Amino acid sequence: MEIAEFQKLMFDLYVHNDRKRGATATMLWLVEEVGELAEAVRRDDIDGVKEEIADCFAWVGSIANLYGIDLETALLVKYPDMCPTCEKKPCVCTD
Repeated sequence: MEIAEFQKLMFDLYVHNDRKRGATATMLWLVEEVGELAEAVRRDDIDGVKEEIADCFAWVGSIANLYGIDLETALLVKYPDMCPTCEKKPCVCTD
């Protein structure tokens, strides 16, 4: 599945709820999922990490939908096949 296809799926499934909830509350759901991801990483729970990464990505897609942002385009602009800071591939930045 391409990123654009996934974003469209999130739109079709959830945009009606996301619009009612609003961007701020939708962002809070993302933050909650990031917390759950952190907990799964802390426990070294690979199945939990997989699940929470998917949840985080889904909420990012929902936020992008609320703002009319094409997530795939935004990613390609920010990360054009090189590090956006040092402009190298692989990155040679230190911390």
